[in-house]
Amino acid sequence: MKAQLISRTVIEDHSVMLNEHDYDNFLKLWHYHPEVELAVIRESTGTRFVGDSIEKFDEGEIIMIGKNLPHLWLNDEIYFGEHSDLRARAHVIHFHKNFPEILSSMPEMEKISHLFKRAERGIKFEGASNKQIISIVEEMFHLRGLNRFMKVLEILKLLAEQQDNQLLSGPGFLRSVIQKNDNRMTSAFEYIMSHFTGHLSLPDVAGHINMNPSSFSRYFKRVNKKTFTRFLNEVRIGFACKLLIEEQYNISEVCYRSGFNNISNFNRRFKVIKGMTPTEYIKTHAG
Repeated sequence: MKAQLISRTVIEDHSVMLNEHDYDNFLKLWHYHPEVELAVIRESTGTRFVGDSIEKFDEGEIIMIGKNLPHLWLNDEIYFGEHSDLRARAHVIHFHKNFPEILSSMPEMEKISHLFKRAERGIKFEGASNKQIISIVEEMFHLRGLNRFMKVLEILKLLAEQQDNQLLSGPGFLRSVIQKNDNRMTSAFEYIMSHFTGHLSLPDVAGHINMNPSSFSRYFKRVNKKTFTRFLNEVRIGFACKLLIEEQYNISEVCYRSGFNNISNFNRRFKVIKGMTPTEYIKTHAG
C-alpha cells in the first residue's frame, strides 16, 4: 500500500474543521495529512490500519491520528456487496496544522499538548467518557465560532484525562520517514506493506530499492530505531491479531496467513511483541 498525501486543509479563519462522513464504505486509501485527526466511528465495522498497527474496528471507537501518520479504515467485505444497505458513518475533526504548536505555548494546555504528542503514534480511546465525547461532537454540528471552539477544548480535556487508552503504531514508523521526505525508505515501507503476508526477506526489500543488504540493514535501523526483522515481525503480529479477533481461522492458519512459516516461531514472536500467547490473546479479546 502506498501512502498518499491528501488534503484535509482547515480554512484559514477556523482552528478546526468538523465533517460527517456517510458512505456505502469508507475511502479505500492508505493516506496521511499534516492535520491532526480525531475520528469517531458512528456506524461501521472492518479493519483499521494506523502506521504499523492493524486491528479490527467497530462503531463507537474514538481514534486520534497525529500529523502525517498513515491510516486507513477498510470495511468488511459485506460492505462492498452489490445489494448491501450498510452504511459507513463517522464524525471527523481535523485540527489546523499549527494548532498543536499554538497550544504548546500555553502553560495551561500542558496536558493537551502532551496528548497531541502521543497522537503521533495514534491513540485509541476506550474509557467511560467516550459516550460524553460523542454527545459533545454531535452538539458541535449545531454550533459555530467560539461556542464550537469551547466544545473542542472540552473534548481535548476529556481525552487528555482519560486513562483507558492505547497507543497504536510503533514509535519509529512511517511518520518520521515522510517528514524527512526519504523516498527510499517510503518505497521500502510500501513494498513491506504489500508483501508481508508472503515470503519476505531483508535482501528482497534491499533489492527493491537498489541497496546492498548490509547497507540497507544499517540504514533501516538508523532511521527506524529498530531492526528490519523486528519491524517485519511487528507488522505480521499486528495482522495476526486482527485475524485472531475475527475468529475466522485457527491459530495455525493465522500463523501462515500472517507470513510466518512455522507455528513455534509464530508463538515465540507473538509473546515477545504482545506479552502473551495467541491463545491468551484470544481469551483477552473474547466477547
